[in-house]
Amino acid sequence: MAQINFGGTVENVVTREEFPLEKALETLKNETIAVIGYGVQGPGQSLNMRDNGFNVIVGQRKGKTFDKAVADGWVPGETLFDIDEALERGTIICFLLSDAAQIELWPTVKAALKPGKSLYFSHGFGVTYKEKTGIVPPADVDVFLVAPKGSGTSLRRLFVEGKGLNSSFAIYQDASGQAREKCIAMGIGVGSGYLFETDFYKEVTSDLTGERGTLMGAIQGIFAAQYEVLRANGHSPSEAFNETVEELTQSLMPLVAENGMDWMYANCSTTAQRGALDWWKPFRDATKPVFEQLYNSVKSQEQAEISITRNSQPDYREKLEVELAELRDSEMWQAGAAVRNLRPERN
Repeated sequence: MAQINFGGTVENVVTREEFPLEKALETLKNETIAVIGYGVQGPGQSLNMRDNGFNVIVGQRKGKTFDKAVADGWVPGETLFDIDEALERGTIICFLLSDAAQIELWPTVKAALKPGKSLYFSHGFGVTYKEKTGIVPPADVDVFLVAPKGSGTSLRRLFVEGKGLNSSFAIYQDASGQAREKCIAMGIGVGSGYLFETDFYKEVTSDLTGERGTLMGAIQGIFAAQYEVLRANGHSPSEAFNETVEELTQSLMPLVAENGMDWMYANCSTTAQRGALDWWKPFRDATKPVFEQLYNSVKSQEQAEISITRNSQPDYREKLEVELAELRDSEMWQAGAAVRNLRPERN
């Protein structure tokens, strides 16, 4: 493993240079990787592994998602099976269903975990909260995770572009003595840029915090707050959206991704620099208590309980669509749709 200095703390990471694709293929040459679930992470991970030369099959119930898998090139009876048969055929079971669906399917998956098989996750939720989920793997199987730091859609797009998402990895149970090698090989196979080590508990607590915080929840809240203030003070929807969202996503965040926040600041006007430097700490101080409240809610397992309870309800999809429609139909995101349609590449 390579030692990298992350802001003064040295961490061990795995790169493609020290664990190349050829080594990953050799490590897993006798394995049949069964991806169970073709929803969010399933397509990106399975397609990337297939394109990288691994022996991959998909397990999915008949329906629209099954048809999507067929459209992506998976062949029924050859590389695409119902879930029971894929579980039987697979030696590495990639359990990529939603957390709520994992709870429902776990008895079926557990019955298929014969000694010597491996159980792979991309989220530590089910095992970490085993008292709530009932997911307790047998002692005679390897259990590990690779968690790409992004959506399955982004994982696939970056792979096709010759890039990769960073991923965390963790070993929960090493029955064979080879779990670590298999886990890292899987991480390389799905298209990780580099891999950093964690454990199941830290993966799930950081992930739940990030999703509810800056990655999704907090950023929508900040967008909405600034947009509403601008609109209340007479700015048009297009101006408010451009100054709140469009400039950030299209102009500024690519600079941050390229070379850091200071690089983005350095490439903006002196007036923008002064304002940003004066105001970032007040925003940090105002929001830090909310992030502390959020993290404590995650740590206490309150967020896990909410997720399991709400996402397991039979009308979850219908309620979700109502909540998403609230975002989609809001003036800010309706203005956003109009702005996106005016981008030069769309005309």
